[in-house]
Amino acid sequence: MIEARGLEKRYGDKVAVHDLSFTVRPGAVTGFLGPNGAGKSTTMRMILGLDRPTRGEVLVNGRRYRDSAAPMHEVGVMLEAKAVHTGRSAAKHLLALAQTHGISRRRVTEVIDMVGLTDVARKRAGGFSLGMGQRLGIASALLGDPATLILDEPVNGLDPEGIRWIRGLLRDLAAEGRTVFLSSHLMSEMAQTATNLVVVGRGRLIAETTVDEVIASASPAAIHVRTPQSAALRDVLAGPGVTVTSTAADTLDVTGATSVQIGEAARAAGLALYELTPRQVSLEDAFMDLTRDAVEYGTTGTYATSSSSTDNEKTFALAGIAGSETRA
Repeated sequence: MIEARGLEKRYGDKVAVHDLSFTVRPGAVTGFLGPNGAGKSTTMRMILGLDRPTRGEVLVNGRRYRDSAAPMHEVGVMLEAKAVHTGRSAAKHLLALAQTHGISRRRVTEVIDMVGLTDVARKRAGGFSLGMGQRLGIASALLGDPATLILDEPVNGLDPEGIRWIRGLLRDLAAEGRTVFLSSHLMSEMAQTATNLVVVGRGRLIAETTVDEVIASASPAAIHVRTPQSAALRDVLAGPGVTVTSTAADTLDVTGATSVQIGEAARAAGLALYELTPRQVSLEDAFMDLTRDAVEYGTTGTYATSSSSTDNEKTFALAGIAGSETRA
């Protein structure tokens, strides 16, 4: 278990993390999300004692990580996969780590096989591709068979097979009762891997919740309608709480009405429907809404995103999710 309590980190006048509290529990994969500059890396470094908090504390299994007598057995970490001596082979790199932590050669062989590096184990790490470097970093994190895993962007550079493998591995480790905490910018992967979420923005907690709750609390997705009589259907659907947005000459996106209500209204008015498709709210859509006011490095274009956010009028009801939500 990871417990952060009132964490704050200042660099001169800049506040990187402010009064941040959350709990990462065993038995689940917990995703750590936030825009660039949100304080995720600083928080991970404070968990590991690489940065000293200005205020507050963070405990791993009831004590500070730096007080652990066997750190690699306690926590497996990958913050930078390529933090490896480039002249060493994968096997030599892992063996060096093992020998300084009382870990057997057999375990080195096990993790090399586990991450799929058996065929290149004796090749120099400096010649590894990005994906192979990621696998070596994950092997290093798993070497001590730790109860807690902390991984920063674990799928970075992996091919589809590797992504599926790491997804299953993290779920299996959590199912064994381990604590799994990972950061990623890939919302689609986070949605398929994590069950719990800690979301931060501008160094503050935005939400401590689950993936399902974030998606469920997002404003309803639009229903995509295609009809040759879009103007007439717009008039028929007009009413309190219903928003209709035209995305093309023969298409409408409708919120505030169900597919059944739209279909019945069109039938009663004698209007033809060629398509009536509910749009699913994705974790990416929900995340963008959730962190709208916490983006430090934003863009200012008009490039269209998903159809579910076309009208740009979505709201996010966070009551009951974050407990005590704090925003910058």
